Amino acid sequence: MDDTLDPILIQVTVPLPIPMIFAGFTEAAQIVGWLADTAEVEARAGGPYVLGWKEPVAFESRGVVTALAPDVDLRFTWQGPPEFAALMNGSPPATEVYVRLQESPEGIDITLEHLGWGSGKEWEDARSWHFHFWDDRLHRLKEFLLKAAYG
Repeated sequence: MDDTLDPILIQVTVPLPIPMIFAGFTEAAQIVGWLADTAEVEARAGGPYVLGWKEPVAFESRGVVTALAPDVDLRFTWQGPPEFAALMNGSPPATEVYVRLQESPEGIDITLEHLGWGSGKEWEDARSWHFHFWDDRLHRLKEFLLKAAYG
């Protein structure tokens, strides 16, 4: 029996064109508007997906793009903050983030799935931290994109 934790699954809907939303995940200048303080991203399989934060805790996630279909989906490896580094940040990193864009009646559904969680209390704590992180950041993305589009 597999006792690993379920993936984090968060969805927001943004009423904007898909290319504008996809750029929010693949262009460093856009990423620093909502997700991270610094970003080095090459939107291609095997390209770096390196994000850095100064607050609330300084850390860097040195990920790699593992799959990309323009305007459809993006997958990259993920390294967690220092408190979860021993758990998550091996080589390769233990977890991966998968973003899908899909049309819906209300706009474009952005679905973020963070996979690869182990089992036990430490993994539960890491998953909980990341759930709140991603939930906050995806709502920031929606605000960032709408402000960019409409002022």
